[in-house]
Amino acid sequence: QLQLVESGGGLVQPGGSLRLSCAASGFTLEYYAIAWFRQAPGKEREAVSCITTQSISIDYKDSVKGRITISRDNAKRTVYLQMNALKPEDTAVYYCAARDVCTRETDAYYYWGQGTQVTVSS
Repeated sequence: QLQLVESGGGLVQPGGSLRLSCAASGFTLEYYAIAWFRQAPGKEREAVSCITTQSISIDYKDSVKGRITISRDNAKRTVYLQMNALKPEDTAVYYCAARDVCTRETDAYYYWGQGTQVTVSS
């Protein structure tokens, strides 16, 4: 059964760091681009970053550039999102999603995880 499972979310103080993980099962991760999206309460889901099958990273959100790093470990079937210098406005549910190529378009992704909550608050 094809599955994406996010983990690593939690409560962190402003300025803190988190590393989110997206574990894949049921398909060959190396053939897919993986994107991270986030959705804050009352807002639309938005693309944050994506990593291609060639491990090229693409950042979609100007407000997080320089603070996030996306990476993949195909042997571990996992994609990571390292987030540093977190701000309260980063609070959201973070989702990973898979398709053949990177795009910021939410509806274009084939597979989605269930999400992990990130809360940045003092």
